[in-house]
Parts: sequence; structure tokens; C-alpha cells
Amino acid sequence: MQDQSIEPDKRLAWGPCAVPFIMSFGELNKRGFRDEDSSDPLQLLINNHTEEDDHHWLWFLSDLEKLGFDNSLTFTDSIKFLWSEETMTPRWVVYQLFRYALEATPIQKLVIIEVLESTGNIVFANAAQVAHQLQSVTGNKYLYFGDFHLAVETGHTTGSSDIEEVLANIQLTEIENQAALVLADKVFDLITELVNSLFVYAIGYCDRQQLVA
Repeated sequence: MQDQSIEPDKRLAWGPCAVPFIMSFGELNKRGFRDEDSSDPLQLLINNHTEEDDHHWLWFLSDLEKLGFDNSLTFTDSIKFLWSEETMTPRWVVYQLFRYALEATPIQKLVIIEVLESTGNIVFANAAQVAHQLQSVTGNKYLYFGDFHLAVETGHTTGSSDIEEVLANIQLTEIENQAALVLADKVFDLITELVNSLFVYAIGYCDRQQLVA
């Protein structure tokens, strides 16, 4: 996304490959992280976070259309793509995140969310610069890839104004601390796999476009 020699729309060409991950992210918040029956203070903060974070896919679909990816495909062709080898890693990452979330304590859920937020901010900070360039050409406003989404994401962890104080006051045993570090590393590894797969897809898309041209 930082390569200025590539046209802005092609620097966001990873969008279709990310569909399984982004479209499942709302469900991950609703079914994986959220627990409406819990009275745990940390879980209540997490529930609040998921309320804000479970509908961003609507912005994503809007941007895909504006980027010209809303091509005419048969229903079966769409299914084949979404369950193809090209989208295997985004699907796998979601499956693993669900597994971690459903097995996690509130503290461990918070660890997963922190990793997702920190890596997401990097992605959206770069995407927003691309979207800004593209907007100057097309006149379209990009909600998911642009400044709008970045402004929502930046600095927010669980939708609470006192989150920094809450995090600072968390007391972990040595066992809990080590478990949290191991979990954080696992989630960082998953996101690395995801980003690498999106990069490979985007490069392949650009190559295919050159052949067509």
C-alpha cells in the first residue's frame, strides 16, 4: 500500500481476498468475544467494545462497490471464490480466532482484542492514505478503507474512556502473564499469515490486470 508507483485502486486490491475475514469479524465479536450473561467487569468492557466493532462490514461492502469489485458473478462462482485456495488463509485465521476466543477468559479475550486493534491500526493507517489519494481522483468517499474507519479505530480498545486506567490496574499471576504472552504471539502470527496472504493476492491481481490490459 505504500508503493506510490502502483495505482491507488490496485493498492487496495486485497479487498476481495479479505472478505471471509472481514465479513466474519462481526460474528467473532458477537459470538466469540461477547458474553451477555457475564458480570465480570472486564467482560462488560469487552461487550461494550463488541457493540461498536461488529458492524464495520457494512462500510467494507460499500467500498468494494466503489472500488469496482462488484462484478457480475454467478452465485456458484461467488461461492467457489470464497472457499477457494486464494481465500483459505483468511478463513483459517477466523477459525483460529474463534477457537481462541471461545476458550478464553476475559483477560485473554482482551489480549486477543489488543493484538487485533494494534495490527488493524497499522493496516487502516496505510489504507487511509491510499483511499485519500483515490478519493481525489474518483470523488468517492471510502468509509472502510478511509479516514472514517481509521478515526473510529484509532485509540479505541473497548469503547471505554478509562480503558488505560483499567488496563494499568489489571493484576496477573506469573502463570496468567505467561499464558497471555503466548496467546499474544499466536494471534500476531495469525495476523502475519493473513497479511501475507492478502499481499500475495494483491500482487496476483495486479499481474492479472496487466495481462488483460
